[in-house]
Amino acid sequence: MELVCPAGNLQALKLAIENGADAIYTGFRDDTNARHFAGLNFSDAEYEQAIRLVRTRQRKLFLAINTFAQAGQWPRWQRAVDRAAELGVDALIVADLAVLDYAANRYPQLPLHLSVQASATTQEALRFYQRSFAIRRAVLPRVLSLQQLAAVSKEAPCEIEVFGFGSLCIMAEGRCQLSSYLTGESPNTCGACSPARFVRWEEKNRMLESRLNGVLIDRFAEQENAGYPTLCKGRFIVDGKRTHALEEPVSLNTLELLPELIHNGIRAIKIEGRQRSPSYVAQVTKVWRAAIDAATHAPENFSSRPDWQQALAQLSEGKQTTFGAYQRAWQ
Repeated sequence: MELVCPAGNLQALKLAIENGADAIYTGFRDDTNARHFAGLNFSDAEYEQAIRLVRTRQRKLFLAINTFAQAGQWPRWQRAVDRAAELGVDALIVADLAVLDYAANRYPQLPLHLSVQASATTQEALRFYQRSFAIRRAVLPRVLSLQQLAAVSKEAPCEIEVFGFGSLCIMAEGRCQLSSYLTGESPNTCGACSPARFVRWEEKNRMLESRLNGVLIDRFAEQENAGYPTLCKGRFIVDGKRTHALEEPVSLNTLELLPELIHNGIRAIKIEGRQRSPSYVAQVTKVWRAAIDAATHAPENFSSRPDWQQALAQLSEGKQTTFGAYQRAWQ
């Protein structure tokens, strides 16, 4: 099983390699990539360093061109594919049908991975993408139960990659309509939901308030952990009770499910967090490297070590973790 780790900059990429990543996924500094934050991502010169590093250490470099091209802006997505091919990356991570078509026809030797943002959840959908664009791998969205995942993986026409750790999203992956509604900017091309320039913090009556474009998202008491203000994870009054009406601030953690994921033929585990710090990348990669090695060597004897779980809990939203949709009984 391959461990695929995030890198928002060169330092994170170096630490991912040092701590055991098999592959590192990255993006260009523009809106062709869904983590288009200021200060994140790689310049051309940094990509050339990154390529040398991964080749020296015999790892892989993936590049995400995973946004949907905008009307009238198509040449920018074409140039991104051309540049990725020139750099010699090991795979492109793509969601847009037109980008897939361009890459598959222009560079048939360049491996294509179907992005999670394509939201393919059936064998039929995977067969379409494999037949049309010869995808080598598909990243499945975080909406399937383990039983559904096993059914899709069983006869999939390509490798399957799933998320193992990181923040969760309740909307279609990376295309939050709630954030677009409040800020007027699409997470598809502006980096992520809740762009930082719309976020405000204010102390009032000994409480810390978080707002997104002026809308109150949450209030925190002095001893509470104050989460980043995303609309889906705010607390609101529902039936007279203040609660997380849509989703709690919590991170996916499938460490304990590793034997089942291996049994179901999952080819790769992806760690979420290109916008997170190099330290986060190093710590998470180290834990998952050790866990995957242990589970692969002897899955029947695998157990999740307390120190692994403690380390991951410290890096999780609200210091809480969940199996997410993998174990939602109603599915």
